[in-house]
Amino acid sequence: MRSSIARRAAVFGSAALLLLGPVAASAQADPVEPGVSDQAAKLPAELIDAIQRDLSLSPDQYLEHSELGQKLAEFAKIARTQFPDAFAGTWLDNAGTPIVGLADGADKDAAVAAAEKAGFQVKDVAQSESSLQAQVKSLDGWLDTQPPAVADLVRGVAIDIVNNDLVLRADNNVGGLQLPDFLKGARVVQSPATAAPLPSTDLTPIAEPLPADALLGGDAYGSLGGGVGLRCSLGFNGTDSSGRPVNITAGHCDPNRDAAGTSEASEAFSLVPGGTGPRIGTFAKTSLDIHDYSIIRADDSAAHRFENNGVRVPGAAPVAITGTADPIVGAPVCKSGLTTGFTCGVVTSVAQTVSVGERTLADSFSTSMCALQGDSGGTIVTGTLALGISSASNVGQYPICQVADVVTFVLGESPELFATPINEVLAENPGLRVRTS
Repeated sequence: MRSSIARRAAVFGSAALLLLGPVAASAQADPVEPGVSDQAAKLPAELIDAIQRDLSLSPDQYLEHSELGQKLAEFAKIARTQFPDAFAGTWLDNAGTPIVGLADGADKDAAVAAAEKAGFQVKDVAQSESSLQAQVKSLDGWLDTQPPAVADLVRGVAIDIVNNDLVLRADNNVGGLQLPDFLKGARVVQSPATAAPLPSTDLTPIAEPLPADALLGGDAYGSLGGGVGLRCSLGFNGTDSSGRPVNITAGHCDPNRDAAGTSEASEAFSLVPGGTGPRIGTFAKTSLDIHDYSIIRADDSAAHRFENNGVRVPGAAPVAITGTADPIVGAPVCKSGLTTGFTCGVVTSVAQTVSVGERTLADSFSTSMCALQGDSGGTIVTGTLALGISSASNVGQYPICQVADVVTFVLGESPELFATPINEVLAENPGLRVRTS
């Protein structure tokens, strides 16, 4: 990790980390806009149940908080350029209040005026985002001076915007990690493990085609390549630069990654009760290090099955994706996967770099959601917007989420799901689009 942290110090960007519990409903919520109510009426029952169970929010509040998160994300893009001396990040608090952190600086008065004009609450903090980013660079330089036995303990770093400090990710054994004085206030939390796909030995293609049922985000699929079979969850349906139907899922769900896009590429199969269905496509592109995603190009015979913008619990009614979003700390999110269905939480970290096993996940965000084996590659949404692809979890080894909740509570932690932002995938693949109709 020492060398990868040093090489990638520049990609930390504007990281943020907040260990939030479930978002509580605001005691003085704003009146519900008609458009929000219309959207709420279209959410599937399974998603509504997860929102109420995991977030203690109504469907209308979930959509309102998601919309506020995107308004904060847009404000942050502008403020980072216009008010670099004062800007210290944006987030939603537990009640869904949009907050802008500002430090003392030459441009603070103008930043306060802009934030308040936008309807956001201002919070005074000690350090600007640029100052915290400088500490990340100092950490990188300090790690270069340490022996590997010490430096390799650091598996990732993020800026905790809510507490205005740094957070380090490390392996379980952190006894040898003696931080320098400028990091004495930093918290150390456990690094994640891969949200592994389910190994499978019975993924054998069959010749008979099944009825032309649609395939949606969150549905189960099998991948077969290099003699290895895996079970994962489909991500967002989309189209590539030539307009062909594709599905955007996780890179670690491709069992033969080096062959992606060639005649030896891994194959994807639909999964049906009792076994494997017909082939639905092949892995056209796979990325594992830095960004974790794969693009499955649909076979001509299966193309019509991907021509939809739905996300669902396998076999249930879908939520229609209306666009894409950027992660913002505190924003409500929900994921769908073949093992745990819909689970919901909040964004806890954005734009962070973290090691997952032997690979590095950069530009990633984390959430307070449970994900288990088989959920890999599934969709993460905020409101009705596509947000990310499930990549890694700190509780993937447990059999059910209830066990994961109890164990992490005893350890003083909570479930975390790490993800690759969908907008990072789209930016890396010109012409690639997520279906919105």
